[in-house]
Amino acid sequence: MKHATFRQLKVFESVARHLSYSRAAEELYLTQPAVSIQVRKLEEHAGQPLFEQFGKKVFLTPAGAELLQISRSIIQQFEAAEIAMAQFSGVSGGKLNVGVISAGDYFFPRLLVDFVGRHQGVQLNFTVHNREGLLSHIAENLTDLAVMVRPPTDLDTVNEPFAPHPYVIVAPPAHPLVGRSRIEVGEVMRHPFIVRERGSDTWKSMQEGFGGDLSGLNVAMEIRSTETIKQAVMAGMGLSFLSAHTITRELQSRSLRVLDVQGFPLMLHWYVVHRYAKRLPPVAQAFKDFLISDGASLIRQIVPLEEG
Repeated sequence: MKHATFRQLKVFESVARHLSYSRAAEELYLTQPAVSIQVRKLEEHAGQPLFEQFGKKVFLTPAGAELLQISRSIIQQFEAAEIAMAQFSGVSGGKLNVGVISAGDYFFPRLLVDFVGRHQGVQLNFTVHNREGLLSHIAENLTDLAVMVRPPTDLDTVNEPFAPHPYVIVAPPAHPLVGRSRIEVGEVMRHPFIVRERGSDTWKSMQEGFGGDLSGLNVAMEIRSTETIKQAVMAGMGLSFLSAHTITRELQSRSLRVLDVQGFPLMLHWYVVHRYAKRLPPVAQAFKDFLISDGASLIRQIVPLEEG
């Protein structure tokens, strides 16, 4: 193993974590053949097969499982060294690792542009996830900061709110509930709903908005994509519960309408989250401070909530 490289260990760890060469290639911005070559070279150094494949499924061999633990330890040591050295370089030139839930995808790139404009030379590693994926990144220390609506309750994290996050119930313009005032929640729930997947931040927020009990909700479809949900609602397939930050354009064009439902909008908050023991690099600390000081006002500029 003395001739194995750090790059080979990183590629191997990614394949082992995903149990997929294609997903590892996507994560590492490599081609799938390049990933396969790096794994094959590492297997030659190890003198053992590290993976076995049955049909389309990839599995670790016992030797691969053993090497995975060692590889992760080595990678963590390198990352610790990188963070330690970054302390001496300050914010400019630092690398910002930040993840956000999918609803933030509608405004978050603009926040990053504003931040980078204030700190020249900052490198970005920005990823978008559903709630489950972002929690996994926090748990596995794959991101310095996470931006989400519902911070984890089973991880030792620091959770700081920085901006309001309203949720509303939307309908197509011709829906019979459009234009009515003070609609009761029970009546709304009887209409067909297009919803995000169970376990997502939006699903959990909807659960809160409807009093914690969704057993009476008329779920017509469950869809993982907010964009697809909006198209389905505009097509007249049902109502939906969505972040107001995701529907600005549709409100301006009046292709979606917000219903006047009792108890809505549901006002939650955006949080910036990191592990309690996380030693934030200067650039991550600077971005956290930026969100807390300026995030709310910038989001209001980017995604105004008036229907127009």
